Amino acid sequence: MPQADRYPSWVGLVYIFNLIVGTGALTLPAAFAGAGWLFSTFMMMFLAFISFVTVTFVIESMACANATLTRNRIQSDELYENRIEALSDSEPEPDHSNEETAILRVPRRYSLYKLDTKVELSEIAALYLNKFGHTLFFSSLCIYLYGDLAIYTAASGKTLVNLICNNGNETEDYSTTCFQNSSFTKIDMYRMFVTTFALLVGPFAYFNVQKTKYLQLFTICIRWLAFFIMVTLASIRLAKLGPQGHPDLIDLKEVPALAGSTVYSFMCHHSLPSLMSPISDKDKIVKKVSYDFFAIFSFYLLLALTGSFAFATLKDLYSLNFIYSNDSNFITKIIGFFLVSFPLFPMSTSFPIIAITLQSNLKNLMLDSTTHRSNVGINRLVFPTLAVAPPVIVALCTHNIKYLVEITGTYAGVIVQYVVPTILVNYARKQCLKDFGSCSHQFSSPFRHRFWYIFVISWSIICVIFVTVDFAINR
Repeated sequence: MPQADRYPSWVGLVYIFNLIVGTGALTLPAAFAGAGWLFSTFMMMFLAFISFVTVTFVIESMACANATLTRNRIQSDELYENRIEALSDSEPEPDHSNEETAILRVPRRYSLYKLDTKVELSEIAALYLNKFGHTLFFSSLCIYLYGDLAIYTAASGKTLVNLICNNGNETEDYSTTCFQNSSFTKIDMYRMFVTTFALLVGPFAYFNVQKTKYLQLFTICIRWLAFFIMVTLASIRLAKLGPQGHPDLIDLKEVPALAGSTVYSFMCHHSLPSLMSPISDKDKIVKKVSYDFFAIFSFYLLLALTGSFAFATLKDLYSLNFIYSNDSNFITKIIGFFLVSFPLFPMSTSFPIIAITLQSNLKNLMLDSTTHRSNVGINRLVFPTLAVAPPVIVALCTHNIKYLVEITGTYAGVIVQYVVPTILVNYARKQCLKDFGSCSHQFSSPFRHRFWYIFVISWSIICVIFVTVDFAINR
């Protein structure tokens, strides 16, 4: 059914903006500087464009799914079937036809194609893909969500290490001691913090936790205050001290890290139906979303450029560059503490939500509908544990967020962001062409030529091969 709660298009675009610009943005500056500022600028622009192309594929697939579901609902209507049977030997009477019967008689009618009913990607996959394609979708989404949770857990532990340990931000060598005259090393403290994070936040995944509107708004305000302060402080640092960082123009060895971080930072595709459907005015929605992507790219470029030249070295999490020193004044210490610790709040509030989403996808992948509904023990204990335990174990094994982002963004992220939307829109177009005689409508992607299908799939393969070779040679 269509969504009851509506909001104007600008609110939907703000939600999409905030969905994309999250904690992943903090991993961009280090990858940007490592791959060379000039090459990274064009590479980020290129990857942002590809991400936008596949977003338009998702929007078109949603409209096609709405049309297919409407058609199926009308055809299953007993009243409609009786009317067809009664009129089978006579000419139809246009004057007495209603909107639904008119839609079926004129299959190219654009009113079929809407975005009013929320149709998740999993439902679209079930409509148009075979069992293998459906399994591929859920598998890739589960792997991506596992990587997301592992990144959040590792980032939380690493943030606490840099806040608590003496000189925690000066080295990535976690074999050094955390405190003077103490046997506890940074890696010991990191694992303690990861375990604490899992024990405090993980149990919420065992309950039906919902993200409230006010909590979301508060998180957004905290996030944007922190980003604004980071850009401002980096700009002030550049104005006062001049460039402290001297990134190369290009360094191909670091391109896999940049690709993984950028793909991860532009991810919104799996959550797009939930944000797009309630928009009241969807006229020219693809064009409006393009403005969103341009604004996001501009912000990422500003964050990455100021950070690359303001600091001699950049941490895996950009916020860690703003940690205070012992000789800092009180205001500087407060600002530094806020910037370093702020990722903890959005990560802590998002972790249970992502874990619950992961549970739902694991159930769809592993269980049939009967088992899914009836077995309380599996629903309440087994799947929450399957969602929480693996990412915590991964985080305990490594604190290298750069590699986690590279793997998550390049492998699972490429499939979820590039491959799945491209395959979905291809099969959706074929089915709508078969059912309605045309698949052209107001929500059609402007990238309809078959070239774009081949281009996105080819680029996905190149990304996976490139990163795999890089891992084989350098890891």
